[in-house]
Amino acid sequence: MTKWIWLSLSLITLTVRAQSRFYVAPSGKDSNPGTIALPLATVSKALEKVKTAPHNSVQIFLRKGNYYLAETVVIRPETMNGKNLTIIAFPNEKVQISGGRKLALRWQKTGATTWTARVDGPAFEQLFLNGKKQILARYPNDDAKARVFNGTAADALSTQRISRWKSPEGGFIHALHQGEWGDFHYRITGKSGGQLQQEGGWQNNRPAPLHKTERFVENIFEELDAPGEWFYDKKTQLLHLIPLPGVNPKTATVEVSHLKSLIELRGTLEKPLQQVRIQGIRFVNAERTFMEPYEPLLRSDWMLYRGAAVYLENTENCRIEACEFTDLGGNALMVSRYNRKSAVEGCHFHHIGASAISFVGDSSAVRAPAFRYEKFIPYGQMDLTPGPKNNRFPSECVAADNLIHDIGQIEKQSAGVEIAMASGIIVRHNTIYQVPRAGINIGDGTWGGHLLEFNDVFDTVLETGDHGAFNSWGRDRFWHPNRQTMDSLVAVHPELILLDAQKTTIIRNNRFRCDHGWDIDLDDGSSNYHIYNNVLLNGGLKFREGFYRIAENNILINNSFHPHVWFASSGDVFRKNIVMRPYAPIGIKDWGKDVDANLFLDQSALQKAQKDGTDLHSASGDPGFVQPEKGNYQVSATSPAIKTGFQNFPMNQFGVQKPALRALARSPKPPILLDSRFEESVQEMTWLGASLRNVRGLGDRSAFGLPDEKGVIVVAIPTGSLLGTSGLKPGDVIRTANQEETPNVGRLVAIQQQVNWTGQMAITVIRNQQIVKLLIPTK
Repeated sequence: MTKWIWLSLSLITLTVRAQSRFYVAPSGKDSNPGTIALPLATVSKALEKVKTAPHNSVQIFLRKGNYYLAETVVIRPETMNGKNLTIIAFPNEKVQISGGRKLALRWQKTGATTWTARVDGPAFEQLFLNGKKQILARYPNDDAKARVFNGTAADALSTQRISRWKSPEGGFIHALHQGEWGDFHYRITGKSGGQLQQEGGWQNNRPAPLHKTERFVENIFEELDAPGEWFYDKKTQLLHLIPLPGVNPKTATVEVSHLKSLIELRGTLEKPLQQVRIQGIRFVNAERTFMEPYEPLLRSDWMLYRGAAVYLENTENCRIEACEFTDLGGNALMVSRYNRKSAVEGCHFHHIGASAISFVGDSSAVRAPAFRYEKFIPYGQMDLTPGPKNNRFPSECVAADNLIHDIGQIEKQSAGVEIAMASGIIVRHNTIYQVPRAGINIGDGTWGGHLLEFNDVFDTVLETGDHGAFNSWGRDRFWHPNRQTMDSLVAVHPELILLDAQKTTIIRNNRFRCDHGWDIDLDDGSSNYHIYNNVLLNGGLKFREGFYRIAENNILINNSFHPHVWFASSGDVFRKNIVMRPYAPIGIKDWGKDVDANLFLDQSALQKAQKDGTDLHSASGDPGFVQPEKGNYQVSATSPAIKTGFQNFPMNQFGVQKPALRALARSPKPPILLDSRFEESVQEMTWLGASLRNVRGLGDRSAFGLPDEKGVIVVAIPTGSLLGTSGLKPGDVIRTANQEETPNVGRLVAIQQQVNWTGQMAITVIRNQQIVKLLIPTK
């Protein structure tokens, strides 16, 4: 009897499980019941069965293989019928969801190196052969070593080049912003009288001319001239390809991009989508989106396409876990408008056209919003109520333990993690590198309360300028583009300052490095920040006009503190930090609430600060880092930093912690300390491509006509190097840089670190016993 009872219960359990677990396989059929033996063919069909499943928790298992979506998969509350849903890769099987199409083509060789095939269906902007992205025909040709856009040319839009193009409509123009504050993109619509007609340019919220040199064109037939390039003629529906050596188009797997969005989790404000988990899936081949409609993110420099390969809107407690996002043409994942306690964790984002993870609210939630840098709502017309107007913004959402790299491949105003019009976002234990602009960006002060901790962010601002590994703006209700107007406004109405940035944003226990800007850049208006226990490896810390920022117990390697145009009574604090260069103030008349108890590398830097009325209780000396060559910047027990109140913090918790991702992740190379030991040890070096050496004794003093035995001699400048056209010449002796003496090569390098964000540096040289002033490029 017992045996029969056990058997009956087992059958009931199996039946319930079968009804609550659905299986999908590329070889399945949608007429199947969705069992492991008879799987369904599509995710959409599996979702139809969720509503009637008897169990509250439903799982959809995807068997190994590629799933080419005919249309975007949209999950709504009515799909769920109040249930919890998990869409997951079957254990130990690789699952790929593609926004592209797999093509079966009949290739013909139509030239010495060119192959041609007819492609029916919609046009496309990305082509993949054997899983490798090919290069859309372009000028100049793709160069992986180029700094911007994989190659740019000043003559990309020259009259001579345009004259070669018979029918350029459908081609694209890409260029950096004139100030390197992001980028612009245009579609060519025609050609008349040797001039192009075009549409676009809406991708940047700071209108400006195109950069004169950092520009390229693509998708033009006449520029099809290099291995790996392709062009698709929409009129004839012919695909032209010059394959890479060793690639046979006839046997290659050919895929093209199609959908802009693969999966969308969409609820409503009245009925949010709840408890959906997507796990272990690889998302690929979404279409590019830079010509889609964009919207301004208030008065930040950003315009945004509100869409992504995986898109969440009006969700609660939804999770994207252990997924991979790659070869996507636009944004990878976006948490848009109302979302609460949703998360993306343990994912790998790489080779992405725009941003990896975005948390972006709706401007309807912002009181008295303005939408361009120069726009401002007058005080008499301003809504003076603190905080948000409604709940259409992400809050208490999480981005944790993700590996993010090689993003912004076409859109340069992008970030590893973007936060705008949001509250209480947690960004924790992410490793972010190889990005064209910021690794983490906060676009405005609305509504603060974010926590950024244990992130490892480096190799940033690689293709743009005037930015940081972490960047923020705070052009909130108090902020006015005219500084005098703003000063008057906040003096009379100080209550405006925190109407939007209500909660303190905390940045702690991170490691940042930017070689082309600041490690942490709190730009226009950024207010109400607490920044502590961070290692800044190269670019230093910048506080531009804002209020109530506290920076304490940070380590600034080879750089310093950059206070820019502070307000009177800003309430800013900079204390108990270690800096290795003198402060670099710009337009500072008032030094905030407290700048003191810091450690400087040398006495002269300390004395300079004290002359400005700061750092009465600060000290100078060797910080005594324990193992700087291995990235351990904890200080010894006898360090003078300890006496100022500095406290050691862990150096082994930065970045992604998930073992599988940690094994893939890079780490920043510890920089050589630019201290007195470096200056004494380095006699000659290659700097910005030029060969330099120190002045050596009376012989050099006499030969070069110097007043003393100090300076840096330019030995050689190779043709084509960065300094090749700078005006600097072999035989010049560099005597000052940024108005500071350069007694040796080591000091020259240290000075450059502090002004590298500008992309240029003023120097004086002695040439033929005459003083010559130059402005040289540093990137």
